Amino acid sequence: MTMKKRIFISLAGVLALAITSLAIMLSYNAECPTPASSTQGPQPLMKAVMQRCYGSPEMLTLEEIPKPTPADNEVLVRVQAAAVNPLDWHGAAGVPYVMRLGSGLGTPKDPRTGVDFAGTVESVGKQVTRFKPGDEVFGGRGGAFAEYVVVPEDRAIAAKPSNVTFEQAAAIPIAAVTALQALRDQAHVQAGQRVLINGASGGVGTFAVQIAKSFGAEVTGVCSTRNVELVRTLGADHVIDYKKEGFTTANQRYDVIIDNVGNHSPLKLRQALTPNGAVVIVGAPKDGPWIGTFMGIIKGTVLSWFVPEKFVFFVARLTQDDLTFLARLAGEGKMTAVIDRNFTLGEVPAAIEYLAGWHARGKVVVRVPPDTAQSQKWKPTPNVVSNVFNESSKRSMTLSR
Repeated sequence: MTMKKRIFISLAGVLALAITSLAIMLSYNAECPTPASSTQGPQPLMKAVMQRCYGSPEMLTLEEIPKPTPADNEVLVRVQAAAVNPLDWHGAAGVPYVMRLGSGLGTPKDPRTGVDFAGTVESVGKQVTRFKPGDEVFGGRGGAFAEYVVVPEDRAIAAKPSNVTFEQAAAIPIAAVTALQALRDQAHVQAGQRVLINGASGGVGTFAVQIAKSFGAEVTGVCSTRNVELVRTLGADHVIDYKKEGFTTANQRYDVIIDNVGNHSPLKLRQALTPNGAVVIVGAPKDGPWIGTFMGIIKGTVLSWFVPEKFVFFVARLTQDDLTFLARLAGEGKMTAVIDRNFTLGEVPAAIEYLAGWHARGKVVVRVPPDTAQSQKWKPTPNVVSNVFNESSKRSMTLSR
C-alpha cells in the first residue's frame, strides 16, 4: 500500500469517527431532572412553562420561578396571552438535530419556552421612555409561556391597538412578521402582481393572504376543502382546493409563490411561475430528524443558479418596526388573526401537541390570566406525541411560522 493510500485511509477514518461522534452528541437526550420545589424567598415567584430536556411536549413542566426584574432599559410585561408556533414543538423535541448546535447538546441551554406574547406593562426601567405602566403591548421574547416577561425597550415590542384583543395580538409576531418579510423583503410584491399562497389556512398563510391584499396584489390561496370559505373571507381573490386540483398543472402563472407547505418540488413550482418569478420558501419537505427541511431548501437554491426564476429561503427576524407596521394594519382592520383554539398556561403541552398534529387553522393561543395560570392535569394522546416528528415526514416542517 502506498503512502498516499495510507494517508487517505487514515484521514477517512478520522473523518468518519468525527462524524459519528458529532451524530452521537447531537442525538443524545439527557434524562429530565425532577423540577426543584420553589420556596418563597425575598424575590417574588411566577408560574412559567419550562423545558429541562428534549422529548415530547409532556416533558414540559409548569414551575414556579423567580419573577424577573427589569433592567434600566427593559420593560416588565404581565403576559395576558401567548401563541404557539411550530418552533415550539421542534424546540421541545430538539429536531432536526442540527438545531441543537445552537439550542444545546443533550439538554436545552435555556429552559424557558414560548416567544409570542401580549400583555400589560407592569413596570419599566429608569431609562425607558417609550412605554409606561398600564400600556398594552405585544411582541416576541424567549420565555413567553409565563406570567411575566422582560423585553428591552428597543427590541421586539410594540403598542397593541386598542381594538385588537390580547389573544389576537399574541398571534401576530412570528407568523405575521414571517409573512410580511416574505412578501415585502424577499419577493418584493407590487400592486397588481399575482401572488399564490400555498398553505393559506395556516399561521403564516392566513396573515400572508391579508398582507398581500393590503399591498394590492391579486391573491390565490391554496388550502383543503374545509378551509376554502375561511380563506375567501380573508380576502383571497381565488381559492384552490388542493384535494380537487393542483396549482402547478393549471394554466395560471404567478409572479410570486409563498410556499408554506413544501409539497411540490422546485421544478414543479417553476411550472407555475411567470418568467423571472419568485418562490419564497417558508415551509419545506422534512428529510428526517437530522437535517429537517434543509435538503429541500438546498434543492431550490441550487436550481436558482441555473434558471431566471428565484427560489429564496429565509428566517424571519422580529423587529420593532415590523411589529408597529403590523399593529397599524390590524388597527385599521386590514389584518386580523385567525384563532383556532385557546389553551391555558398549564395546558401548553396540549397546545403544542394540537399544533403538531396538523389540525390547527390559523393560530393556537395560550391565555395567561391570573386565575387560570394553574397546573392542569393533561394526558398525551397515544401515538400523537411520541410519533409527531415521524408523522410529519409525510407533510412539511415550517421553521418560522
